[in-house]
Amino acid sequence: VRQEDKAIFDFVIPAQHLPEELVTISSVSIMKDYTPMIFPVDIHLRKGNKLLLKGPNGIGKSTLLKRLALGEAEGATIHPQAKVGYYRQDFSGLDVSQTGFESLRAMMGVPDDEEIYRTASKFHLNGRVLHTRVGAMSEGQKGLLTYARFVLQEPALLIMDEPTNHINFRHLPVIAKALNEYEGAMIVVSHHDEFVRELHMREELDLGRLLQKA
Repeated sequence: VRQEDKAIFDFVIPAQHLPEELVTISSVSIMKDYTPMIFPVDIHLRKGNKLLLKGPNGIGKSTLLKRLALGEAEGATIHPQAKVGYYRQDFSGLDVSQTGFESLRAMMGVPDDEEIYRTASKFHLNGRVLHTRVGAMSEGQKGLLTYARFVLQEPALLIMDEPTNHINFRHLPVIAKALNEYEGAMIVVSHHDEFVRELHMREELDLGRLLQKA
């Protein structure tokens, strides 16, 4: 059986535990007829809270996640000490000039090479792949690299923009299990309904519904 045809191994994303509120969102920007409109909301996320962000294409979900992750979203604050893990659906947040090994090493305060190789092996990222430039990796490998980075980063908050994009379907149950067991806060945008159901998310913000009420 080829390596790429086997599911990845079970993994755990350790959470940075901060007792205070992690995310506060008092307003969001929603696109209507190519014009941004501001709507008041009342979102408060602590560790263990999972928020599903919903709405039709083009309404501004990915833009909102990007601004949140970069600390540029008006009307939103993230705890200043919180480490934020961000899954971009196009992987533009990865440094394409780094090797996979360097990309993983950058996520650790005190690098531990043995831990890097041990973590990478859970995602079928062998030595050859780890010493490949990120820009030369397949999209699937970039996706698995991103999850391996979360394991080493130990984030307080995960911001997930289409977390199933480019991921082999064999890996999805393992990833859903890890995200479901993650103890930090999480904000998710996903069109993969079956995957979302596996995450047992209890909170949602529907931008389309907000726009309808305007």
